[in-house]
Amino acid sequence: MAGRRPPPRGTSAPLQRWLRRSLPLGWERRVGLDCGWRGNRLAAPLFPPHSRGSFPSRYGILVDPIQVVSLFLKDPYSWPSLCLVILSNVFVLAALHIEKHLAAGSLSEHSGSVLHSLNLLTVLCFPALVVLTVSSATPVGALFALLTYTIVFLKLFSFRDVNRWCRERRALGAAAQAGDGAGLYLYYFLLAPTLCYELNFPRSPRIRKRFLLRRLVEMLFFTQLIVGLIQQWMVPTIQNSMKPFRDMDYSRIIERLLKLAVPNHFIWLIFFYWLFHSSMNAVAEVLRFGDREFYRDWWNSESVTYFWQNWNIPVHKWCLRHFYVPMIRSGCRRWMARTAVFLLSAFFHEYLVSVPLRMFRLWAFMGMMAQLPLAWFVGKFLQGNYGNAAVWISLIIGQPIAVLMYVHDYYVLNYEAADTC
Repeated sequence: MAGRRPPPRGTSAPLQRWLRRSLPLGWERRVGLDCGWRGNRLAAPLFPPHSRGSFPSRYGILVDPIQVVSLFLKDPYSWPSLCLVILSNVFVLAALHIEKHLAAGSLSEHSGSVLHSLNLLTVLCFPALVVLTVSSATPVGALFALLTYTIVFLKLFSFRDVNRWCRERRALGAAAQAGDGAGLYLYYFLLAPTLCYELNFPRSPRIRKRFLLRRLVEMLFFTQLIVGLIQQWMVPTIQNSMKPFRDMDYSRIIERLLKLAVPNHFIWLIFFYWLFHSSMNAVAEVLRFGDREFYRDWWNSESVTYFWQNWNIPVHKWCLRHFYVPMIRSGCRRWMARTAVFLLSAFFHEYLVSVPLRMFRLWAFMGMMAQLPLAWFVGKFLQGNYGNAAVWISLIIGQPIAVLMYVHDYYVLNYEAADTC
């Protein structure tokens, strides 16, 4: 009709208005609402052609909320994962007391460094040992506990480094953080949606109740949606993939892989929004935490490197500040520092998968290390939209391969072995 303004390029007008209400602190400029057809590529995998036929409605309603509880608890009288999470406070208080003694001068830098290193090493080894030895720990509960300890490890690592840097520069503010209020401030840092410690975090002036309520509603809705999609769509697809793996029917394996790619990618995108937008913004709003840059426009990535630098900003900032830059300053070459960062990331991916499953297959480790040659290939031979397509293909196909590998090995190890016995 004449006189009516066309909708903005890249998104529809109602969708753009909804996004602008949802995204905090002027993020419409950062995430690229007017990003053209590449921005629509974020939504394209969510509504694939023939998606109606892909949904396994022939199985009936498989959603069972009670079954979710059994994923966290095997024995109702044994709560090893929850106990592990509570015990993580021991290592937090240990790091705090070490810093207090270092600030007071009653502990040498060398001794403090050794104690910090032992404390951080124990943070990673202790929960893994408990999970591997306590039979009542379920894989999902163990994953939750190990993820908590991994976050504590990264935060305490940053806490140690920042205080050491402040002491080296003879900063007066460093000693103040080791005073009476240091414990509360450290726990504020542990709860804040960041991995990098600061002596003074940016704070927002007030809690926006409507914004917080929207984020909480999103968290509740997307949690139910993810659980329902996994039980109704993803689990039957994985179960039907076991027979082709046993028979080594490669054509059926590829078909099951492609069929699994649709729900896996759909759930991964929902989980990304749930974690990095809804959950982190909700926590930040409650704590009045001012830094809300949790992700950038990774969906416009024209290289693998750009994707890893922008899809998880808290982890990227930690790796850059506490791992990559110190290696560069120590004389390492950039390619060596990048390889070391990917090695660290590959270790934690494998740590969070193999230990809860109690089997070590290195699929996650190899998948992360495969990003290095993929990044080189895409950066050298593919540019622009071709590079963006390569990034999306690696996301859509790569994750289902790892999922099927782990599920197959876990099934063979735990169920086929039990049947033969």
